[in-house]
Amino acid sequence: MTRLFNDPATFAQDMLAGFVDANARYVTAVPGGVVRATRTRPGKVAVVVGGGSGHYPAFCGTVGAGFADGAVVGNVFTSPSAAEAASVSRAADAGAGVVLITGNYAGDVLNFGLAVQRLAVEGVAARYVAVTDDVASAGPDEVARRRGIAGDFPVFKAASAAAEEGADLDGVEAAARRANDATRSLGVAFDGCTLPGARAPLFTVPEGTMGLGLGIHGEPGVSEEPMPDAAGLARTLVAGVLREAPQGAGSRVAVILNGLGRTKYEELFVVWGTVAALLRDAGLEVVEPEVGELVTSLDMAGCSLTVTWLDDDLERWWRAGADTPAYRKGAPVAHEGAAYSAQDAATAAAPPASSSADPVPAEDDAARAAAADVVRAFEAVVASMGGAEEELGRIDAVAGDGDHGRGMVKGSTAALEAARSAAEVGSGPAGVVLAAGDAWAARAGGTSGVLWGALLTALAAELPAGRAPSAVQVAAGGCAGYDALVRLGGASPGDKTMLDALGPFAQALTAGVGAGQPLAEAWAAAAEVAVERGEATRDLRPKVGRARPLAERSLGTPDAGATSLGLCATAVARVLADR
Repeated sequence: MTRLFNDPATFAQDMLAGFVDANARYVTAVPGGVVRATRTRPGKVAVVVGGGSGHYPAFCGTVGAGFADGAVVGNVFTSPSAAEAASVSRAADAGAGVVLITGNYAGDVLNFGLAVQRLAVEGVAARYVAVTDDVASAGPDEVARRRGIAGDFPVFKAASAAAEEGADLDGVEAAARRANDATRSLGVAFDGCTLPGARAPLFTVPEGTMGLGLGIHGEPGVSEEPMPDAAGLARTLVAGVLREAPQGAGSRVAVILNGLGRTKYEELFVVWGTVAALLRDAGLEVVEPEVGELVTSLDMAGCSLTVTWLDDDLERWWRAGADTPAYRKGAPVAHEGAAYSAQDAATAAAPPASSSADPVPAEDDAARAAAADVVRAFEAVVASMGGAEEELGRIDAVAGDGDHGRGMVKGSTAALEAARSAAEVGSGPAGVVLAAGDAWAARAGGTSGVLWGALLTALAAELPAGRAPSAVQVAAGGCAGYDALVRLGGASPGDKTMLDALGPFAQALTAGVGAGQPLAEAWAAAAEVAVERGEATRDLRPKVGRARPLAERSLGTPDAGATSLGLCATAVARVLADR
């Protein structure tokens, strides 16, 4: 298990501080992650990779000459926020644009996609590519739904080498997509991983078996099979990957046998002996294979096999030299560009000065009282999430990565701090809610961070500027929040997401208010509906997100997002009742 930490809540930040200090020759810190210690040369497209922590050497360990220009670093197994992705991209940009690349996970797709939109508004050209190499997570007819696992690495490498050669923004994006289309992976787990501070692993594997088709965020495998010997494992991995070979693929391949954190290198070499023989027997010529830890999952016991079918360009990019904290290849690579001081990097990462108007201040005592109620509501939510953190993590880990409880605590705490600050400077209730939403999205990351940020932003837009809202306006804000999440996340009712609780909550609140009930009474009744419908999600199969590949395993367990929505609504109901 993960034993060495100070505060589990700051594990990622503490790790990053130590990593930067130990690798100052290569990287410097910026808000949200790291960039190269030398500035990106003018005219070069910057490649920015990223995702949650827990995967070292991915992602920050691959920042350096010949490889990535920057890495966005989220909390353990949690997507960085859109603000963090935009921050690292600004610092890495040298005027030719930025290509951002992550694995294909809902939080990453949402947050990095929003970062691209934000950068475009600021005048920074940016593109986003999601890696989809995991053959176990979806069938050949649903490639766009596949996860990104160790195939992240060759895709990052191809895009980075193309950028070093001087390819333009279109060319670097095309290199990443070409590598992704040519890459397939399959992984197995022998035992689960443990989040810092947790008392038990996210999942366990029965004695004498292995989990086939695991994810790299602590998700268990899609099936369990008897534990083979090394040669048997090699046959399983090779057969699974080669079965998915791209149409028209050639015979030259780049191959990675990747350890997930607790599998010894010696064990990997034993497996590799059979893997290499099987690949040769299949008529494939292996080009500069990699055997070792490149994309890990904390202390998970297991490994994965990745194969990239090469063309002339992909082979050249795979062979290209690199010099990073965790990966060095070929002849010494020059670290071009002027040194980037920490202050310069932080300045470059800062967003442009906002042209938007300050929030409208509270106009009267009623508005100030309403703003104070909003703060009390967030205090109640923080207390509720703190008490439920472990249980939310447990139900999230049944078919996901187990980070939901920690993400909700981090997001709600950030929202509370922002709400208090906004109220202290005299903002009205709309401004307080908006500040809370911005902070939740910017500092929590993950899917829940971006969704709660969007929900609160939409709610704030329905509240009157500077005045206390009516019950009708609050109900309209709940409906607007639901609509915003449908548009943003692409989920529908019945997909086993927080929408399955939020939609009925908004409908019940609107009906209660429409029937003339006071806000506190209508909200309390709607909160009961949210809890009930959240509990009912135990009978649903997930159709989106990390839990989708494990739909059957999810049956019998409620959705973590729907559950936390009900808890938050109930906490706010108590505050309204106390008024």
